[in-house]
Amino acid sequence: MPDYAEILAEMNDRSREVFRRVVEGYLGTGDPVGSRTLTRSMSEKVSAATIRNVMQDLEFHGLLEAPHVSAGRIPTQAGLRMFVDGLLEAKLGDEDRKRIEASVGASEDDVTAMMDRVGSALSGITQGASLVLAPKREAPIKHIEFVSLAADRALVVLVFADGTVENRVFVPPPGQTPSSMREAANLLNALMDGRTISDLREVMAGEVAARRQEIDQLAHDLISKGLAAWENEGDWTERLIVRGRAHLLGEGADAGQLERIRSLFDDLERKRDITEFLKLTESGEGVRIFIGSENKLFSLSGSSLVVSPYMNADRKIVGAVGVIGPTRLNYGRIVPIVDYTAQLVGRMLSGPGR
Repeated sequence: MPDYAEILAEMNDRSREVFRRVVEGYLGTGDPVGSRTLTRSMSEKVSAATIRNVMQDLEFHGLLEAPHVSAGRIPTQAGLRMFVDGLLEAKLGDEDRKRIEASVGASEDDVTAMMDRVGSALSGITQGASLVLAPKREAPIKHIEFVSLAADRALVVLVFADGTVENRVFVPPPGQTPSSMREAANLLNALMDGRTISDLREVMAGEVAARRQEIDQLAHDLISKGLAAWENEGDWTERLIVRGRAHLLGEGADAGQLERIRSLFDDLERKRDITEFLKLTESGEGVRIFIGSENKLFSLSGSSLVVSPYMNADRKIVGAVGVIGPTRLNYGRIVPIVDYTAQLVGRMLSGPGR
């Protein structure tokens, strides 16, 4: 993959200006930008032929593309990324600042009500869909669901006893499937009974310890008879290796012990996975901008997500706010809006009594 930071550093002033004006023109109208249009806006007098040559160089580097023959150019996804990272001039307008400050309100407000206002304000100001991840709470849970987003991405949906809902994205343990996640959710929902995530982790830790103790008791007799031996004892990859002679015991008591141990191991593995799910659920996922297919959640819809985390008084990230819109988003306006909103929310959550 080309080093776009290096390409940007090697570009001369003319190339940078052509590139910037093509991107800004596209973001403003959604239409390709042609060389003749640029001759009227460039800071230096330059011919259309010269601009076309510069555009061809930028196209060679994968920063621009021509959607149609003889048409102007538009930025590629890589070009948008380089523009956002290296050339974006972001400034927060006074009107936008006032609307954001009004949405956050007073520090004594209820956090949930404040987050509702922030979401509505972001959506109204930017004309996009807002994203608000509220601070994580340690509160009784009514229902839990795990949703597989990709091989390395999953979503946990927490419905609290008071009716509020939280969505958290995490990296699942290797080898998990949608069906194993459904099974984990079903088991946890059966144990829920107004418990918090920490409570559930304690319950599952107790289940794991109980299963391990049962296995130890059953395996002790087989090992003393020389029918089995531990491999990686005490590790997550531990196994009970059964000697060949044990398989010839038929329907005797030892055969029953082996089947019971096998069943306990399966149960132990499931409960360990669920314990890991709960641990990951408690963890969370700086301004980050996802463009098009860079974000698996938005690759099919041609959307971008501008999101910024906010912190509590301990400088710990506790949530995030963001805006979802088309890839030709007005980044220069949206980025400072999202950034300033996150700062204000963090300041309010760090105030007295929080």
